[in-house]
Amino acid sequence: MLDPQARALIDLMVARQVPPTHTLDHLEARRFYLERRAITQPDPPAVGAVRELHAAGEHAVLPMRLYEPVQGTWPHPVLVYYHGGGWVIGDLDTHDVVCRQLCVNSGCAVLSVDYRLGPEHRFPAAVDDAHAAARWVREHGAAHGLDATRMALGGDSAGGNLAAVTAIAMRDAGEAAAQLQLLIYPATDMRAVAPSHSHNGQGYVLTADTIAYFRRHYITDPQQWADWRASPLLAQDLSHLPPALVLTAGFDPLRDEGRQYADALSAAGVRTQYICFERQIHGFITMGRVIDEAHSALDLCGAVLRRALGPG
Repeated sequence: MLDPQARALIDLMVARQVPPTHTLDHLEARRFYLERRAITQPDPPAVGAVRELHAAGEHAVLPMRLYEPVQGTWPHPVLVYYHGGGWVIGDLDTHDVVCRQLCVNSGCAVLSVDYRLGPEHRFPAAVDDAHAAARWVREHGAAHGLDATRMALGGDSAGGNLAAVTAIAMRDAGEAAAQLQLLIYPATDMRAVAPSHSHNGQGYVLTADTIAYFRRHYITDPQQWADWRASPLLAQDLSHLPPALVLTAGFDPLRDEGRQYADALSAAGVRTQYICFERQIHGFITMGRVIDEAHSALDLCGAVLRRALGPG
C-alpha cells in the first residue's frame, strides 16, 4: 500500500496541474524544483552556524555550504553531502533543510556541495566535482574545524550516485577511505533495466520519462551508461569500500537498483545495511512537511552517522 500521505501529495500535484519535469526545459525545471520547497519541506531547524565556502577543483570552483552543529567535539566529524535532482536540477537551497536536519540529528557538520549540472556540464563533470569536494575536506578541512579522519560521503538519488562513485574513486586513487557511505535511494545503473523501473515507472512522481530526461541531459553518449562513474553497480570491483547504509523507497523506480547495489557491496565484503521504506515514493526525505516517514528516515540516518563517526 502506498503511504496515504504520499498518495495525498500525488493527488494534490495532479489537482494543481504541476507540470512533470520532463515537459520543462532545464531552467524551468530548476525553478519549479526550488519553488516546491514551500509545499513539502518543513521549517528549517536551527544549527550552530552556516558558512558559505568554495573549493578549487581541477575544473571549476565549487560553491559549498557548511552546517555546524550547536554543540560537539572540535574539530567536527563531517558528512560530505551531494544533493539529488538527476544531475540536472537541485542546488544548495533545495537541500538546505535536509542538510540542517542531518546536522541536528547526527551532531556532525554537513558540507553540502553545489556540483556542476547538465546539460551545461555533462558527465563526468559532476563526478569530478564530487571527488574534488571530498579531497578538499582531506586537504583543507582542518582549517575549517573539520576532522577529515571522521568523514562520511552521502547523498540522495543522483547525489547517492555521486557519493558511491566518489567512494570508489577515492579507493582507486589510494586516498584514505571515508567511514561511511550514506546512500539514499541512489541511482546505480544508468541502463534503467531493473524491474522496478517498469513496476514504478508511472504515477509516483519520478517517472520513466523523467529519468530518461535526466539521463540525456547528463550523458551525451549512451555507451557511457556502462562507465562505473555513471553506473557504480557495474564497477568490476566493489571491495575495500567504506561501510554503507542504503535506503530505498518501495514505490520508486530506483528501488531495485538500490537494493542490487547493497547486495553487491555485501557480496564484495563491505559492511552494508539495507532498509526499504516500503510505502514511500522517490524523494520523500525532503518532504517532511507532508510525509511523516521523512523524519523517521532522517532520524535513522543521524543515528547511523553518530555510530560511524563517533560523537559529534
